[in-house]
Amino acid sequence: MNRFDFTPYRRTTVGFDRLFDLLERQARANASDNYPPFNIERRGDDSYRITLAVAGFKPDDIDITAQQNLLVVKGNKAEADERQFLHVGIANRGFERRFELADFVRVEAADLADGLLTIDLVREVPEAMKPKKVLIGAQANGPLSVIEGSANAA
Repeated sequence: MNRFDFTPYRRTTVGFDRLFDLLERQARANASDNYPPFNIERRGDDSYRITLAVAGFKPDDIDITAQQNLLVVKGNKAEADERQFLHVGIANRGFERRFELADFVRVEAADLADGLLTIDLVREVPEAMKPKKVLIGAQANGPLSVIEGSANAA
């Protein structure tokens, strides 16, 4: 197993423990199981889509739970019927996939069609957290003059 050693970075950084722990946890999780396969795509500056290949699962078989900074997708197949298969090439097992989400990312929608589960995500940064441009020469006694929504502020 290939493992990246973050020790030199941990020694020279402060406050990034959560990031390093996340990277190490993801490396361990990805090495063990790759079912079901999935894609993650960026659809815009603040929108993303996760697509999982869940052939044979019905909407009632899938549970999607969104918590703070975590998205958990579980699939549990109902009991198999009495069919006799000569070859089983389609996975028929349950699964659990975990996705770590950045701050302010929320699930907008989920859909299951043609064996693909799509989960749309949106990042909504609160107004108070967005960068603001402060004008030079604002009065010291009054409120600062601020131009809202200026993302290019230095």
